[in-house]
Amino acid sequence: MLVLKNATILTMVDPAFVGDIAIQDRKIHALGKKLDYEDAEIIDLRGCYVLPGFIDAHSHIGLFESGTRETEHNERTNPITPHMRAIDGINPADIAFYEARSSGFTTCVTGPGSINLIGGTYAAVKTYGNIVDKMILRYPVAMKAALGENPKFRYTERKMSPHTRMASAAIIREALISAIEYGERLKLAQDNPEKKVERNPRWEELLAVARGELPMKFHVHRADDIATAIRIANEFGLYYTLDHCTEGYLITDYLKEQLNGRCKGVIIGPLSNYKNKLEVKNKAGHKLAKKLYDAEIPFAIASDFPVLTYEAMLASVALSVKEGLPEEIALKSITLEAAKITGIDDRVGSLEVGKDADLAVFSGNPLDYKSYCQMTIINGEIVYRKVF
Repeated sequence: MLVLKNATILTMVDPAFVGDIAIQDRKIHALGKKLDYEDAEIIDLRGCYVLPGFIDAHSHIGLFESGTRETEHNERTNPITPHMRAIDGINPADIAFYEARSSGFTTCVTGPGSINLIGGTYAAVKTYGNIVDKMILRYPVAMKAALGENPKFRYTERKMSPHTRMASAAIIREALISAIEYGERLKLAQDNPEKKVERNPRWEELLAVARGELPMKFHVHRADDIATAIRIANEFGLYYTLDHCTEGYLITDYLKEQLNGRCKGVIIGPLSNYKNKLEVKNKAGHKLAKKLYDAEIPFAIASDFPVLTYEAMLASVALSVKEGLPEEIALKSITLEAAKITGIDDRVGSLEVGKDADLAVFSGNPLDYKSYCQMTIINGEIVYRKVF
């Protein structure tokens, strides 16, 4: 057993308190004051802050490798590739995983990029390990889809469709219809061996989305693309998230209506990068989080790594506080709210008995530029310690 003592503990579900956390068998065993156990390893964290390990709700870590132009996160040969699996492209040896955990990030939701209209499945992985299969917290967690300029630009370059936003939406609809029809043929074949259906890995993967078993993770920036994603999701009865949602602040009333339905939530970011393409010219930057908060729209803040490094990601969250976002909401956007939106809050996102022992220990308030990550714990194991 490991006991962390005398820290300021931010659970994300209860008021902060100064006390102890006991960890046993990879899980949080107890929280309280003056916890005492025989033969426990004791670490005194007086003056430190202990929080749930941070969660990046939208990343390409391990797929877009550090220090190279070679990337694994976009299969640029066909706009519809739902059978691409993030776990087959992640490199656990990428230095970015060390950089993530040394900044207090213990879980990253990572997967394909936004070149394809439907790009493949995302995985929630812990940021420590050398075999992807052993790093997985949950797989799959979502199917990636993309609207807007990225698929249009890349496939126009290749002299393929889509060339327009109309074509992008139409091709996504065609794919969903194909998956539904595939599922109907499978059902008929169950009762009639003569109707055996040839396996199709594309439609097998996409069928889970069409059946409402797996959410669609829509890459959207412009308000009209956000509306198109919602329109498609409502037409087919999909569960979904709205990722980036750059112009979401322009249509907050409409977004709020959707949160009562099949929308799992909004994931914003990266907030600190330049307005480097036409569809983000109306970007609100670090004001976006406060605008959504004022409209009572829950959200997670994400890095879109490698667009933001993990040190820059924490600075970006702090800059949102500078723009008026309450500190508690800012921290929840990379802990509990990020876990809820991505469907992993039964395991991580808050400090509660029975949840994974994934913790970030900071020298002070983690949103203070003078603070640093002193220790990171994943599954009850100390995987990072600051060395001076």
